[in-house]
Parts: sequence; structure tokens; C-alpha cells
Amino acid sequence: MSTADASLPARLRAEILGLAAQEPHPRGAAVAALRLVQARFGWVSTGHLCEVAGLLGMSADDLDGIATYFNLLFRRPVGRHVIMLCDSVSCWIMGREPLCAHLCRALGIQPGETTADNTITVLPTVCIGHCDHAPAMLVDSTLHGDVDTACLDHLIDMLRNTP
Repeated sequence: MSTADASLPARLRAEILGLAAQEPHPRGAAVAALRLVQARFGWVSTGHLCEVAGLLGMSADDLDGIATYFNLLFRRPVGRHVIMLCDSVSCWIMGREPLCAHLCRALGIQPGETTADNTITVLPTVCIGHCDHAPAMLVDSTLHGDVDTACLDHLIDMLRNTP
């Protein structure tokens, strides 16, 4: 049984219920609850989403609408590290496409895929608000701007050697 198939641990369920209790309406804790699940499992499986929906007194479809709206919530498995390459107009003008091609070539994957060793996932993302330093990307939760191929190569090496 994978962790995605297992029920939420009692401690996590209690934490989610605690978040819900702090809100005027329990569904107000939806994003925070999903972030907790993702922090624990790396992504939000359908089973876990259904459990959280039950805890918050909402339908799984409503919660899935919230989960899929936010690009930092992952509804499918991702690698240990996630590279989110901004695909805004500013980044595109400043060379995002050649960078994406270089990144994908270096990793042997396409956008939306994960390396065979489950180390790195590459995802396109909407504007990350770092336009003055385009092209930009998020690597896990770290913002990088003025990205070039040397920067990408360095980051790939670091990520491959970081647990």
C-alpha cells in the first residue's frame, strides 16, 4: 500500500480539525489543510482530498476545485524537487523557451514530467511576480531570477545531490 492509499494519520487529522475550528466556516481552512497534506505526502491524492473534504464538511468536488486552482498544490505525484518555470509574457520575451528546452534536454523529460529517478519535476507556472528579473523560476520554494543556462546547470547539479 502506498502512502497515497493510506488514511490520514490521526495527528494530521487533528491538526486539520484545529485549523477548521479557528475559521468562521470550516471550509476557510481548505488551502491550509491541503498544504498540510502536501507537506506530509508530497502531493494531495484523491483519497486524502476526500478525507479532508469530509473533515471540513464540504464535497470532494468543491475541495478539488480549490486544489486545482492553486498551482502550488499538486494533485499528482511530483519529484523530490519541483522546478516551476514561469511562462508569463515577460519571461517568454526574456528567453524562457530556450531555457525550458535546455532544462528538459538536460533532465531528459518534458514539462509536466518527472525524472526517472523521481528527483526533479518540471512544471510550467503562471506569472510568479518576478518580472523585473525575468526569466524566473521557483525551485521548491526558492525564487530565482535572471536565470540563464549556467544557472540551470548549477541548480540541476545541486538538486541531484540534495535529498
